[in-house]
Amino acid sequence: MPLALKVQLAELGSRLSKARVARRVRQSEAASRAGISRATASLIENGSASVSIGQVVRYLDAIAPGKTLVSLMTADDPAVLAMEHESLPKRARTLSQAELKELDF
Repeated sequence: MPLALKVQLAELGSRLSKARVARRVRQSEAASRAGISRATASLIENGSASVSIGQVVRYLDAIAPGKTLVSLMTADDPAVLAMEHESLPKRARTLSQAELKELDF
């Protein structure tokens, strides 16, 4: 298989995995909803070429009902964006002396 196709499959699997994690769905639960084994779900998320397109589409529907492969690959998923935003480091400013005195018990 050409490298370019392997990269595309890996990207598809990565996006499916991120969508699942962002929605807090366990891989085994998504696989059960899709009617596939957990091993097949793992193959899908790892970008394996051995799974059928039907299994991929059913897995996507189990994770994000109504979402299409086209929208998965072209648009940013709001759930994934929210998860990534939460994982960003938060900047905390230091308190001034006056603020520290107010908080002193």
